[in-house]
Amino acid sequence: MKIYTKTGDKGTTALFGGTRVPKSHIRIDAYGTVDELNSHLGLVKDTCQNAEVTKFMNHIQDRLFTVGAILATDPEKARMKNGKDRLDIPRISQENISALEVNIDAMNENLPPMTHFVLPGGHPTVSYCHIARCVCRRAERLATALYNLEKFDQEVLQYLNRLSDYLFVLARKLSKDLNAEEVKWIPEKNNSAT
Repeated sequence: MKIYTKTGDKGTTALFGGTRVPKSHIRIDAYGTVDELNSHLGLVKDTCQNAEVTKFMNHIQDRLFTVGAILATDPEKARMKNGKDRLDIPRISQENISALEVNIDAMNENLPPMTHFVLPGGHPTVSYCHIARCVCRRAERLATALYNLEKFDQEVLQYLNRLSDYLFVLARKLSKDLNAEEVKWIPEKNNSAT
């Protein structure tokens, strides 16, 4: 497979199905941000010492490739014809969303209750997790903007929403596992720097 094709040299790219769109199209921004998120998750996974988390992170990265495929598909070419998909693209299922919820609930059982917002940081792995959470929220915003223009499987939006929740709780779990300080956000009373 040749890496460079030169077909994008004029600022367009092809969607799954062949339609060409400008590289500045919101669809490209949406699935590009999902790709960015997937790369950040690789960094979380590579610095995390928990085999169970790493295994589930592999599953999440696989699902994000599915999300990317859905977002990269021309909606006209993906429409049903004679009861069958015209393009063979994978789907995000309710089971995928439930798997995130089960993991969130399991981690939360062993964490102290949230009484304040927490400041990101305390350990590089925790910080990487918070960065991934923020990128996930951006991916969700872009996917929502795209969904409002061109509909696709709503499970994609649900998955991205739940994934950002998972990443927040995972950051808290990693803080606890790594004995990193979880700094509560307590607003300063004045605006002067100390």
